[in-house]
Amino acid sequence: MDRHATAVWKGNLKEGGGALTTQSGALADLPYSFKTRFEDASGKSGTNPEELIAAAHAGCYAMQLSHFLAENGTPAAKLDAKAVVTLVPGTGITGSALTLVADVPGIDAVKFKELTEKAKAECPVSKALGAINVSLDAKLG
Repeated sequence: MDRHATAVWKGNLKEGGGALTTQSGALADLPYSFKTRFEDASGKSGTNPEELIAAAHAGCYAMQLSHFLAENGTPAAKLDAKAVVTLVPGTGITGSALTLVADVPGIDAVKFKELTEKAKAECPVSKALGAINVSLDAKLG
């Protein structure tokens, strides 16, 4: 299965800008620029590649974990997953920190930890991010 997205960029790095569009149409001509990537700490002026990687990682991880929990006979009522992708200018992307607050009726803490770590290791996006540090802080809540 293939999925695609397109990026159209005009101008130079600092003054130029671009637009991202995904196959599904969920993102359509979404603006990104040097400012949205390196200067706007609030993240409100547009997107950037790291934000999109974070969204992909959080979504993939939650789906993978939901599968393992269901296989265990303890389906999740809710999984609230977040990924923070760190970009160090001049170095590159150095890590993705996953955090999870989960509502999983009937699961014990040991099994929960086992399955959360297994999902981190087996999530396809985690595997794709194998060149960087992927961390996990998972809690039942």
